[in-house]
Amino acid sequence: MLRSLVVRFSEADSQAIKDIERTTNHDVKAVEYWIRNRSGALADLKAATGFVHFACTSEDINNTSHALMLKAARDQVLLPALDRVLSKLRALAGEHAALPMLARTHGQAASPTTVGKEIANVAARLSVARDRIGAVVPLAKMNGAVGNYSAHLAAWPDFDWEAFCRRVVEQQLGLAFNPYTIQIEPHDWMAELFDAVARSNTILIDWARDLWGYVSLGYFRQRPVEGEVGSSTMPHKVNPIDFENAEGNYGLANALLTHLAQKLPISRFQRDLTDSTVLRNVGVALGYAMVAHESLLRGLDKLDVDRERLAADLDAAWEVLAEPIQIVMRRHGLPGSYERLKDLTRGKAVTRDALHDFIRDLEIPPAERERLLALTPASYVGLAARLAERQAAPSG
Repeated sequence: MLRSLVVRFSEADSQAIKDIERTTNHDVKAVEYWIRNRSGALADLKAATGFVHFACTSEDINNTSHALMLKAARDQVLLPALDRVLSKLRALAGEHAALPMLARTHGQAASPTTVGKEIANVAARLSVARDRIGAVVPLAKMNGAVGNYSAHLAAWPDFDWEAFCRRVVEQQLGLAFNPYTIQIEPHDWMAELFDAVARSNTILIDWARDLWGYVSLGYFRQRPVEGEVGSSTMPHKVNPIDFENAEGNYGLANALLTHLAQKLPISRFQRDLTDSTVLRNVGVALGYAMVAHESLLRGLDKLDVDRERLAADLDAAWEVLAEPIQIVMRRHGLPGSYERLKDLTRGKAVTRDALHDFIRDLEIPPAERERLLALTPASYVGLAARLAERQAAPSG
């Protein structure tokens, strides 16, 4: 019968509790009265109605409920969503592991990389953040008004209440027991979780902005969706709205998550209700994150790489080979290596022929000279492809 109150809980039952709450002005006490009223209708339970909410404070109910909800939200909703994002990133990192791309440090042409390596960087960061979210241990308490089992001992002074309450929390509810609390469980674990979720969101804000930039540079094309409009007046527009929506929603999530993480561990003396009102927004915060994940995935699914644009940008940036040339010169002891390349290339448009003329005049071993002459912006990517492939198929 008691279990049926849960599995058959209806809108009418909810309204009945709200009707009681109009008198109690206390939500948990209203639930207690409703359960007692329903239990009292059954002869076998009537004599035991006094044990509903026995020796408990409201937070014994709320903290365990919040812990169970957050654990389920993390394990069944949030982590699977992050895993979908990670899976997509790793697939793209592998697909484009060797595709060269001009890097843009400070927004300027820089030593080339590959498309896959830049995606692999995000996947590696997100993987660490995901594991930190999963590693947070949900804690709970069930120890009465100020955490000392005082009411429990008043009823049965010779009973091991701490061991009993630990069994309820750990064995019945599947949570970790916190033995040291005030009236509320201190919420430190929640702050740790929300900080970890905010960190993963921040990584993906960074990525959403970079994707927006790569679309702007023409490195990625967006496949138009039939019937979609990019502008109310400019028919040609295909805007990166999915990445913009993702960035905005990650930001909203982090605004709430940051406040939750900073506020929840703080309570005046043994109890105040500021945690109660902000905890009602946990679902909103995680909801914004979920909307952002879906927007990001939708945007990634519509991207195509523009190989011709990538190749053209690389071929127009021969000055990026100033780095390997001066490094080889330094290896072989040529004086003023960095300065000579600086004079040749800094702030200037440099052609392939100009660089090759410079290389041919260098007093370095012939094999080294030939190696430099064979180098192109597209081939100067170091270990980028290997690193991308490693992240695309992580061990373990």
